[in-house]
Amino acid sequence: MASSRLPILIALAFSSLPFVLSHSNRVMWFQEFFPPNVCPINAKANTFYGIMFDAGSTGTRIHIYTFVQKSPEKLPEVEGEIFESVKPGLSAYADQPEKGAETVKTLLDMAIDAVPPHLWKKTPVVLKATAGLRLLSEEKAQALLSEVKEVFEESPFLVPEDSVGIMDGSHEGILAWITVNFLTGQLSGQNQQTVGTLDLGGASTQITFLPRFEETLKETPGDFLTSFEMFNSTYKLYTHSYLGFGLKAARLATLGALNMEVVDGQMFRSSCLPKQLEAEWHFGGVKYRYGGNKEDYERGGVLEVRDFERKAKEVCDNMERYNSASPFLCMDLTYITALLKDGFGFRDNTVLKLTKKVNNIETSWTLGATFYLLQSLGMTY
Repeated sequence: MASSRLPILIALAFSSLPFVLSHSNRVMWFQEFFPPNVCPINAKANTFYGIMFDAGSTGTRIHIYTFVQKSPEKLPEVEGEIFESVKPGLSAYADQPEKGAETVKTLLDMAIDAVPPHLWKKTPVVLKATAGLRLLSEEKAQALLSEVKEVFEESPFLVPEDSVGIMDGSHEGILAWITVNFLTGQLSGQNQQTVGTLDLGGASTQITFLPRFEETLKETPGDFLTSFEMFNSTYKLYTHSYLGFGLKAARLATLGALNMEVVDGQMFRSSCLPKQLEAEWHFGGVKYRYGGNKEDYERGGVLEVRDFERKAKEVCDNMERYNSASPFLCMDLTYITALLKDGFGFRDNTVLKLTKKVNNIETSWTLGATFYLLQSLGMTY
């Protein structure tokens, strides 16, 4: 399991707790996200289970949690977790929804072995899809989810009405925040020093934190703020999800393949990849062929004058990193910036093209010198 996904995955499972162990009559902020009170706890049954599927863009993961509630006054404790995953994610089966549901069934069989039979009917099972399915058409996403719902209904577990669905990105961030702060003990007691969370997924990235200053709340757009009550406390969080800015989506953007109709097996090249690389990558149900851009390596790249200034500031502010390998880098970049802007009078947005070769010939002074030599010898016209 990728470590970067851990906070989100745990958060998704933990978010099922309100309907598993709620002891108050308060309506939780995500009442429409997970149905409340589907698995009530009684005084005799203080050990209970929850099954949560995270259908991400790169894989489907199951979390089978064991909880212990020692007393109604105390927070529940996570006694154990069983985790497993399969790749690729559900979105890879956009045109084969039955096959996608089979991957979920394979994981669900683990829960049948892990949860005691007498607790099956009291153990809720939920699947929430994240950015991978958000990027599919509604028709294809719903076809996948319908097949998964059938798998759940054929299982011995408790299946809430809204047990399968696509999760809003902001909820993803909030649930991650809850998880991390729950596990670090920040949601119990008073005057907690909560921590913020960042999550870089495959198709989206989230940031969530509890603002410390009133000015932050005033300057934040209203749809970036969410208030909710949990464990007898009220929290007002800053949270935002950026769809299309996950690591895998960034790769597509770099390759020029984001938000376009891609033919299966279409080739994409980038100078950001090794020159000799030729490979395949499956993502979101599409096979991408990708590789280094040999031509660009020879022709160089395009940049603006401001890019030299930006890089100069970056290097000069971190000179200790370049002491031995490139001791003159700060000085050289500063000089080049001054030469281009103050010397030649180029504007920040002046476009420059860096070229090493033209028609496979080095752009070196040596060629001109050779032509001059040949002419002086009367060997050229």
